[in-house]
Amino acid sequence: MSIQEIAQDFLQLVSSGKVHEGFSNYVAANFIHHNPYFKGTRDALQTAMIEAHETSPNEFLEVKKSYVDKDTVITHALVKKQDMEIAVVHIFRFEDSKIVELWDLGQVIDVQSPNENGLF
Repeated sequence: MSIQEIAQDFLQLVSSGKVHEGFSNYVAANFIHHNPYFKGTRDALQTAMIEAHETSPNEFLEVKKSYVDKDTVITHALVKKQDMEIAVVHIFRFEDSKIVELWDLGQVIDVQSPNENGLF
């Protein structure tokens, strides 16, 4: 698999509640992340993803765009939950086909937005 395919498969797995599978298949032991709401460790993010799935599961995640530059993959995705839709950008850095670093930025989609172009 290419790193672009790995990033997308990882997102599909964790967004559907298969967090352990996503982490065991694709995330390096020395992984760090930059989500400001949790400690920057592999275990902290994995635990947070499991808890998020239990309390507010995603209905689906659709990658709308994906870009690759050397060891980095950027995805722009739609996440649908029961009560909202969110546009999310993930930035993955890879080493030896494993995710070693992750940034994520999300924005709730405002259905009343005056912008006719939308977030995608």
